Amino acid sequence: MTPASDLAVHAVGLTKDFKGTRAVDGLDLAVPAGCVYGFLGPNGAGKTTTVRMLATLLRPDAGTAAVLGHDVTRDPEAVRARIALTGQFAALDDDLTGAENLRVLARLLGHRPEPAAGRAAELLSAFGLDEAAGKPVKTYSGGMRRRLDVAASLIVTPELLFLDEPTTGLDPASRNQVWDVVRTLAAQGTTVLLTTQYLDEADQLADRLAVIDHGRLIAEGTPGELKAATGTGALHIRLVEPHRRDDVAHLLAARLDAPPRLDGDPAALTMTALEPGRALAVLTELEQAGVALASFALEQPSLDEVFLTLTGHTPIPS
Repeated sequence: MTPASDLAVHAVGLTKDFKGTRAVDGLDLAVPAGCVYGFLGPNGAGKTTTVRMLATLLRPDAGTAAVLGHDVTRDPEAVRARIALTGQFAALDDDLTGAENLRVLARLLGHRPEPAAGRAAELLSAFGLDEAAGKPVKTYSGGMRRRLDVAASLIVTPELLFLDEPTTGLDPASRNQVWDVVRTLAAQGTTVLLTTQYLDEADQLADRLAVIDHGRLIAEGTPGELKAATGTGALHIRLVEPHRRDDVAHLLAARLDAPPRLDGDPAALTMTALEPGRALAVLTELEQAGVALASFALEQPSLDEVFLTLTGHTPIPS
């Protein structure tokens, strides 16, 4: 267990109600400093409400939360001085240019004109927006707007950055750009708490994950630990004789809870939700049936399968 002094976020029994509906229900959370921490859950699970409480935008109804050692209720000013929050929608002025947006924010945060311009130029360069710096934000693509929004959060580099579903609605290329930004921030020592419904995003970026549902923490650990905890995986086999695939599929369908998946490779089949012992039994059964295998591999479940197992919800497609 990480000592409390090494935690960027430490919440105990965090609770929030809205008109009789409990959005967050006694949530315990421990986010180690210096990591990317993935915060997962289906729609309505309480992710955004939790982030808003930790960022001092909502007052908890019960429980305690410390962010970077400061109580969010008793010392909110100290918390706000050390964090930044990028919400689900870009907080930018569409009629200003990218450079103007950053310069205005820098001035509001206390920079004099020349340092403000210098910081804006530095961030535009770091986020690959030099060529678009003089263009109105309303002409930006979704990925460019998101990068500028994150850049705006970093006028003063925070110790902790809350990213609330930062890639929702972005195309794959734009998502990859935002991912690169997150990796760069983490490499520079900023703790990132990332809420997302995209399981590949969490798998790519997060050092640790928390899964919540109905406002409660239902699982926590590294991506590998959560995958291993489900106890199931996928067995991929490739036949020496491709023409036998249909017969092998019928044989396995009669033995398993679900029929095998026929892959694009005409010699390959995949069986999912298999425990290691059951996978070994399948391989033994194929050997006894005289089925020659060119190769086989037992893999951990994907985070999508973990998410479905834990919450009963199908994750949003990536």
